Amino acid sequence: MIGQIRVLVADDQMLVRMGMVTIIDAQPDLSVVGECGDGESVVALAAKLRPDVVVMDVRMPRLDGIEATRRIAGAGVTDPVKVLVVTTFNLDEYVYEALRAGASGFLLKDAPPAQLLHGIRTVAIGASLLDPEVTRSLVGRYASRIRPAEEAPPPGGPLTPRELEVLRLLADGRSNSEIAAALTISPETVKTFVSRILTKLGLRDRVQAVVYAYRNGLVT
Repeated sequence: MIGQIRVLVADDQMLVRMGMVTIIDAQPDLSVVGECGDGESVVALAAKLRPDVVVMDVRMPRLDGIEATRRIAGAGVTDPVKVLVVTTFNLDEYVYEALRAGASGFLLKDAPPAQLLHGIRTVAIGASLLDPEVTRSLVGRYASRIRPAEEAPPPGGPLTPRELEVLRLLADGRSNSEIAAALTISPETVKTFVSRILTKLGLRDRVQAVVYAYRNGLVT
């Protein structure tokens, strides 16, 4: 169990940013350590404050949220910061790019406060967060860019019935704890299953697993 979660909020719309700061700071286990309205400031503050989670808008001046995410959470970053992207529904291409840049998850900007708080806590403990509605839109538009159209046989062999159950729930946007509750198993067991699924299918992360499930007709 981690202690108080330190959050940096980045959004160029002041009212939106103030609203998120107010919601987050009202929680006893969360604390806003900084806020800003442009990508360059995010990178600088992340390095200075070392927050546990950055709540990141994708469209900001000076440096967009995608490049800012890449600089603080991307491949090759020595000490990456966890990033939770917030976006509007019609920006799913930006979400795809942000996930490639290293973001741990994403939410809709109009999600209720409880989802924002849940998202921050989920990302803080090292789990991924995929909003089901945006995931389906993302997969529908950009699946071919995430995984080649020519599917090779799974390098690690076929999935077991239980692994297929876990994959279907993962593709529905469920967190590890939600999958555990649905299948009456422990979250640690879910982590093991997810890791095994990624290895068997030769996939990089949960996002690619979601795409695989949709493209192979495991979910509709």
